[in-house]
Amino acid sequence: MLGGKLPRIDGPLKVSGRAVYTSDVSLAGMLYAVPVRSTIAKGRIVSIDAAAARKLPGVRAVYYRGNLKPFFRSAPPQGFSGLIDEKRPPFEDDEVRYYGQYVAVAVAQTMEQATAAAAAVRVRYTTDAHNVDRHLVAAKPLETESQRGDADAAFKSAPVQVDQTYVTPDEVHNPIELHATVAAWDGDSVTLYETSQAVMNHREVLRQMLGVPKENVRVVSHFLGSGFGGKLWPWTHSILAAGVAREVGVPVKLVVTRQSMFEAVGHRPRTQQRFRIGASRDGTLQSIHHEYLNQTSVLDDYKEECGESTPFLYSVPNLRVASALSRANVGTPTAMRGPGAVPGLFAMESAMDELAIALKMDPIELRRRNEPKLDESSKLPFSSRHLLECMQVGAEKFGWARRDPRVGAMKRDGLTVGWGMAACAWGAMRDNAQASVEIRRDGTAQVKTATQDIGTGTYTVLAIVTSEATGIPVDRIDVQLGDTALPPGPISGGSWATASVIPAVSSAARAAVQALLGMATSGPSAPFKGAKPDDLQLVNGRVSRKSDPSAGVPLGDVLARANVRAATGSGQSSTTIGGEESRKYSLHSFGAQFAEVTWQPETARLRVSRFVSVIDAGRMINPKPARNQIEGAVVMGIGMALFEEARYDKRYGAPINSNLADYIVSTNADAPPIDVTFLDYPDKVLNELGARGVGEIGLAGTAAAITAAVHHATGVRVRELPVRIEDLLRA
Repeated sequence: MLGGKLPRIDGPLKVSGRAVYTSDVSLAGMLYAVPVRSTIAKGRIVSIDAAAARKLPGVRAVYYRGNLKPFFRSAPPQGFSGLIDEKRPPFEDDEVRYYGQYVAVAVAQTMEQATAAAAAVRVRYTTDAHNVDRHLVAAKPLETESQRGDADAAFKSAPVQVDQTYVTPDEVHNPIELHATVAAWDGDSVTLYETSQAVMNHREVLRQMLGVPKENVRVVSHFLGSGFGGKLWPWTHSILAAGVAREVGVPVKLVVTRQSMFEAVGHRPRTQQRFRIGASRDGTLQSIHHEYLNQTSVLDDYKEECGESTPFLYSVPNLRVASALSRANVGTPTAMRGPGAVPGLFAMESAMDELAIALKMDPIELRRRNEPKLDESSKLPFSSRHLLECMQVGAEKFGWARRDPRVGAMKRDGLTVGWGMAACAWGAMRDNAQASVEIRRDGTAQVKTATQDIGTGTYTVLAIVTSEATGIPVDRIDVQLGDTALPPGPISGGSWATASVIPAVSSAARAAVQALLGMATSGPSAPFKGAKPDDLQLVNGRVSRKSDPSAGVPLGDVLARANVRAATGSGQSSTTIGGEESRKYSLHSFGAQFAEVTWQPETARLRVSRFVSVIDAGRMINPKPARNQIEGAVVMGIGMALFEEARYDKRYGAPINSNLADYIVSTNADAPPIDVTFLDYPDKVLNELGARGVGEIGLAGTAAAITAAVHHATGVRVRELPVRIEDLLRA
């Protein structure tokens, strides 16, 4: 563990208010834009009357279809470049497909004036019947994603069977920082200050939609007030701000309202999953059949990959995973922390808990008996898999041996106690990345790469990696991120930013060190003239012979003698990971989640009172923020299990709890003591430091562990999230 308990280097900026977020950006002459949102979920725009709005104080303009230069569509993506979920540009046609769709935009000197102008715009519609039904119906027949053996026949012949349907609701990301864009043109070039988890992709999409060369678009995102996946891809407000700024000729700021966060910037879609498991009486799995639907918009095909973990988590000879989409008049869904695997593992691990009960078997023992020797979907060995150890360590820390399996049998302080557990998994991935490192005369170093820190500690991790390679202290390293003017970097999503950029930064740092050692051995004034660079080392800011580290020369002197400002190095990494060798392995992280709930039937009070999470995610570069990531994910999982659900009004198609008073999320009062343990097994197949990401896996399996604990305490099996007190009272 390289970083120990090192605090985040960007922490002082954030707690002092000096960190500049997108909505903090203020430029000379800047105007404010506020979109006009549709008040129907399906229909057509008949007319837009902006006369009254234009007469209001401070209003510069009102734009809509017909008086704003149209935008292009983005071409199909190439890998992770050019990705966008809502593909229709704003104002492309007069059709309304979801409540809150942008139909016009008001521009004024202040936010208040623009808000008043947007409210004064009158829009007439023709309306059609919309669909926001909570019951999902497949738009097309289910398509098979993964298959081996004969799942149906094996299920029918299995002595013990579980056949249940599990439902997860629409969930909204709701980071504290609202989505925002500040767009500023300089001739034919535009700079976009963005709430983005992927500045390079954002540039590619926006340059296509604006119809300008790539070099004419710069995207900046120095700090992000979290995103949870909702800020991975561009949304319509961004292109709208850029288009309006081009028209008015001055910078424009557009900040999405909290209400619009429920409508026009994505959400985790509702899923409906039928899970069938057949097993022998000794617990050996014979069949798994996973069929699921996820809601998407009428605009776009967004697929929630709920079957992502199903084919490899357990050993089973007969398996089929199949899926289809269900269309509704809602905004296009998008990735939310642990997309696919999180709702998928709620279904799978809930079904496994039900199977354990049917077998009268301990849930950990059931999973132990079905531990695979390799990834049975790909026939490849795992690069690193320590799931059994995760369960063993978690059981010991949680005290699982004291569990009484009888429903409602465990008591404490007048409360009924329930214990539950679940396994979890998440893919280990990497993307292309480039980086540069400079070692400067003053003994400092600078690292540059166009990835971004979304609140997960990327600034600190890259400083640690550079310090490890150069010997320069972390507090002497300047990390530059979040700007497309820097060397291209990866997205901050999928828990792969760290794994992707570490090799590039390490390579760049080593190259810079080699350049410095080369200057120390060549040139008329070189302090170690005639020596070989391999005979030297850079330690604590001094260049010395490895054989005599006491006789070193400050690195600044080496550069001064060579009359060079800095020693520089570049590095890159690619999705090929470790070359052909990596293709021989299945790459994943694993973990075990243990939850305790307390139930007081007299007052109908349910609480998560304790949680233990054990994670196998390779080497931790900086354990402190990694632990923060898991703790935050667990709290988010408590919200998924007990609170969160976006509800749509059937009459109008509008999200009716589109605020943080009515859309309930976990707070400090809901957060129990959380014990996080990382197993230290570096995964050198993925990268040289053996690090995998931890952002998603802490949420995977959490809701299933909680609902298993709820059943243990109350006898009520909740298969549709969130858990409602009404469900428990009806027992």
